[in-house]
Parts: sequence; C-alpha cells; structure tokens
Amino acid sequence: MPRPTNRASSTDARRRSAAPDAGRQADRHRRTRDAHARELAEDYVEVVAELIERTGEARAVDIARHIGVTHVTVIKTIERLQRDGLVTTRPYRSIFLTDAGKRLADASRRRHQIVVNFLLSIGVSDAAAQADAEGIEHHVSPETLAALERVTRTRTP
Repeated sequence: MPRPTNRASSTDARRRSAAPDAGRQADRHRRTRDAHARELAEDYVEVVAELIERTGEARAVDIARHIGVTHVTVIKTIERLQRDGLVTTRPYRSIFLTDAGKRLADASRRRHQIVVNFLLSIGVSDAAAQADAEGIEHHVSPETLAALERVTRTRTP
C-alpha cells in the first residue's frame, strides 16, 4: 500500500520559507503604488506653480494643455487636491497653491532637477533627461535621490 503524502505540510513549509521575501516584495509594490498616487498631485502642483510664475495665474484649461488631459479631468483632480489641502479655488477664478502645495511643488521641482542633473552628468541628452526625469523623480527613494545628488556634485566642476 502506498504511503500517504502530506502535501499540505510541504506547501506550508514553502510558504513559510518564502514569507520574508514576499513581505519585502509587497513593501516594494506598496511603495510603488504610493508613489503613483503622489505622482499625480506632484505633477499638478508643479504645473500650477509654473503657470503662476510664468503668466500670473493657473487656469484649468492651461493645466489641461500642459499635462495633456481633458478640462474635466483637471477639474476632478483639482477638487481632490483641494480636499488634500494643496490648492484653493474660487468660482470663475484661477487656481492657487496653499502653503502645503507650494512646499510640495518646490520639493517636486528640486527632485526633478537632481534627476535631470544626474542624467546629464552621465551623458544623456537634455531632451531625454527632461523626459525621463518626469517619471523617475516620483519613484526614487530619499536615499537614492541623495546618492544621485552626491554623484552629480562630484562630477560637476
């Protein structure tokens, strides 16, 4: 008579041995999801700050043009940013950054510039560095960002 196997216990053992790796992997995925959520807010406050500096105002239609989305998408996102305390609006007026929105915009621009400077320092063209930094800036950890900045400072005269 064949001896019964205990498949459940061998499966459980594999799960237990993989658990630490699974936990680390889940943390990495969670960090990426969080970065995606912040990315939208950062892009919007950056554009609002840029428009205010350049033209004196930030209108939904101009934000839509800069980000490449519809006017309706901008309105919905601005409502969310308003709930999050990053912008204020008034009926038939421009969009304004709160102090928290200004801090976020400044931090986003700083991260963007660090990534651009790093990419330029390793020989990436300006056009590619600007385009690539737009995605990278939202996903690097503070540790990696500091390292990029250190490397850039040591390579720049």
